[in-house]
Amino acid sequence: MQDKNETAGEFPRPGRKLRLGVVGGGAGAFIGQVHARGARLSDRWEIVAGALSSRPDVARASGRDWGLAPDRTYIDWREMARVEAERADGIDAVAITVPNHLHFPVAAAFMEAGIDIVCDKPLVNTLEEVSSLIETQRRTGVVFAVTYSFASHAMVRQARQMVREGAIGKVTQIHVEYFQEMALLPADQAWSGTPWRQDPAKVGGAATTADIGTHAHHLAEFVSGLRMTELRADFHRLGAEQPLEDSAFMTCRFDGGVPGTLLVSQAVAGAQCGLRIRISGTDGTLEWDQENPEYLHHRPFNAPHIRLSRGHGAGILGDAARFVHLPRGHPEALSDAWGNLYEEIAVAIEARRDGRVLPDGLLAYPGLEEGAAGVAFIQAAVRSNAAGGAWVACTYGG
Repeated sequence: MQDKNETAGEFPRPGRKLRLGVVGGGAGAFIGQVHARGARLSDRWEIVAGALSSRPDVARASGRDWGLAPDRTYIDWREMARVEAERADGIDAVAITVPNHLHFPVAAAFMEAGIDIVCDKPLVNTLEEVSSLIETQRRTGVVFAVTYSFASHAMVRQARQMVREGAIGKVTQIHVEYFQEMALLPADQAWSGTPWRQDPAKVGGAATTADIGTHAHHLAEFVSGLRMTELRADFHRLGAEQPLEDSAFMTCRFDGGVPGTLLVSQAVAGAQCGLRIRISGTDGTLEWDQENPEYLHHRPFNAPHIRLSRGHGAGILGDAARFVHLPRGHPEALSDAWGNLYEEIAVAIEARRDGRVLPDGLLAYPGLEEGAAGVAFIQAAVRSNAAGGAWVACTYGG
């Protein structure tokens, strides 16, 4: 029998707080802290263990800062997977916040231990690693989430549902961009905390495309409901001298031949976190801007412009309403999106562990399929650029 809240399209109430471990994130690393804050904000997790650094002194100091018990502050993530799997109060899931090239071995180890996965994007560096993770998930049955966090803004969920309900008619074009300015700094400053981002062996042959391009790619597919099928890419170095691209400009095709563009650059002076999407159809256009996440612009054909604002009622649909926590006029932002994402993941993990089947459509967190699509996108862009901007297929069929 379904819980009344589940039938109503709301998330089921938690039975307990889930136990989260974290790999990476020590010494104030940005993304590890973001994961931790999102988990805490969701009010469905407690962080109880971590291998926060491979450097023993940093791992121990970071463990103290995070309030972890000394016996659950690990130096080696392999030991953490083994020990936590054996504990009666072991972690339910692990957040993987290490550099890209370590995602695969860390995820594989914890999956084999029966521990659910929350992995930062991009998923891994190669399609062979993708295939291996998919096979392991099929065998172990663990939940595997990939943290494309921007898709957990309430108004992104609003846009997604509006597209599916036909608010803009048949989709005819998709345009997404993500602009930042950090690559204009000298390379030793731009990547001072994450120098591995400019190491081809550690990022799958692309820098900005892997870093922020995957967010743009996922957002386009998530909102439109269409897969990007092929692209042609042109890489550039427009900022400080560095080994890999800081800008990538792409022409794309989606399911059904729907055309679009994807533009990303970390060398746009004055840009901060300019992720924007426009989806146009036969009956109108939807526009959303990550720096103004409270609003979704609906521009019907030959009719007045409508600005929808996050809040209760007044046109907010069910998929967005689940992520409305405060009344209009009280802004919610990226930290709230991370909390929303960790709430969805917690619901999925608790259902798996309790053997419950959730209603269709209740959850829309990115999983292995979306992670695989991101890897295929990166590799296709690299191949296209190397071939002088040739059209290259970018779907993963494994």
